[in-house]
Amino acid sequence: MAKELKQLTKRADNYSQWYNDLVVKADLAEQAPVRGCMIIKPYGYAIWEKIQAGLDKEFKKLGVQNAYFPLLIPKSFFAREAEHVKGFAKESAVVTHYRLKTADDGSIIVDPEAKLDEELIIRPTSETMIWHTYKNWIHSWRDLPIKCNQWCNVMRWEMRTRPFLRTSEFLWQEGHTAHASKEEAQAEAEQMLHVYADFVEKVMDVPVVQGVKSPTERFAGALETYTIEAMMQDGKALQSGTSHFLGQNFAKSFDVTFLNKENKPDYVWATSWGVSTRLMGALIMTHSDDNGLVLPPALAPIQVVIIPIYKNAEQLKAISDKLQPVIDQMQQLGISVKFDDSDNKRPGFKFADYELKGVPVRLVMGAHDLENNTVEVMRRDTLEKANVSFDGITELVKGLLDDMQKSIFEKAKTFRDAHIYECDNYDEFKERVKDGGFFLCHWDGTAETEARIKEDTQATIRCIPYGVEQTPGTDMVSGKPAQHRVIIARSY
Repeated sequence: MAKELKQLTKRADNYSQWYNDLVVKADLAEQAPVRGCMIIKPYGYAIWEKIQAGLDKEFKKLGVQNAYFPLLIPKSFFAREAEHVKGFAKESAVVTHYRLKTADDGSIIVDPEAKLDEELIIRPTSETMIWHTYKNWIHSWRDLPIKCNQWCNVMRWEMRTRPFLRTSEFLWQEGHTAHASKEEAQAEAEQMLHVYADFVEKVMDVPVVQGVKSPTERFAGALETYTIEAMMQDGKALQSGTSHFLGQNFAKSFDVTFLNKENKPDYVWATSWGVSTRLMGALIMTHSDDNGLVLPPALAPIQVVIIPIYKNAEQLKAISDKLQPVIDQMQQLGISVKFDDSDNKRPGFKFADYELKGVPVRLVMGAHDLENNTVEVMRRDTLEKANVSFDGITELVKGLLDDMQKSIFEKAKTFRDAHIYECDNYDEFKERVKDGGFFLCHWDGTAETEARIKEDTQATIRCIPYGVEQTPGTDMVSGKPAQHRVIIARSY
């Protein structure tokens, strides 16, 4: 393992290759035989399960219920919402036949006689299917609000893919809510953005900027799109979650009306919101280093690994007997512990492997430690090691885990804040944006200026950020008056 670890590309040499190496070598995922798809391995999926469980708990606190809707969507559904179909047309995979057959030469071919009467779209998102369904569920204001979420997979036929960050098939959750008023729907969309931001910052330790997307960057069919934007260690932005105020667009497209309290018909107001396995990419790229993953304890599948060093079965038994009460105590506190007494790997191999996988705390005990009532402790985020008294080790480890959860976030936030720049000079911006960072710039609000920035620099307007004083100024590109400042950055 030590030899394999040296093959992990250094971030400073090639950040993109470092990321790809780490995904594979840390046993998170690997390429699938289908272009643009990935196989999420058990260790990677264990992290996703923790993300899923944490978010699901927060959703349910707000009255959201889980449901499931079909993978296949009739093509005619997409035609009902023009902006929506325009946004996803180029990425949609289409099912045209329902049967294969064996040809005369023994090869497997599509049966030309099994052509579908109507082609089916493998869902890129589920608004159309869900609003077709909601029409049957909603009749009166008493049926509202409806708050449904589904955990599922979607397909978007991406041209350039990278594990977790952008794949043709990915896992996500998509929430879809229906409301009796504009105000209630808009408040729901904004609330869900804050739920995402709180989870990503407090559990994933990834600092984010919350804000509103420009009209050009909105979700297809939305009136407003709210976003959380995270900064990776190379200074690029990663859109990490979005929430959409859909207005009445989908209700009108699918004729979803209700009788309001005045007994008058009205169209339903809607939101949708989602995060995906892209969060795994954010987790990797925000915290990890040249030794491998750095995981916040809240998301680590293994929070503590204990490695005994022994020469014979007698020594192993003595060390195991010493450690077992501590293992029991930690597990009672909800700490996940792995006691690795396997004899098919050398201790150095194990050390490197668990560092690579980002296990937050490592304990090592050998015969000398047993005699002296000590244990070696290492924390993964700083790689600091110390020999400490075995007495009180459970409390020490718990304190370390709590401290790491805070310090990992603070380190990422310090980095992020140091790479946010105010800039109103376009020549300076074009030169500096190549090196990464979030640039706070005045914008005249036009799509023409937005398109020029993208064409000149490959950077995009990430959002109109919350928490930034929106003072009038002058657009650095057009020279026209600007009413607010936006964050512009290169992105994944």
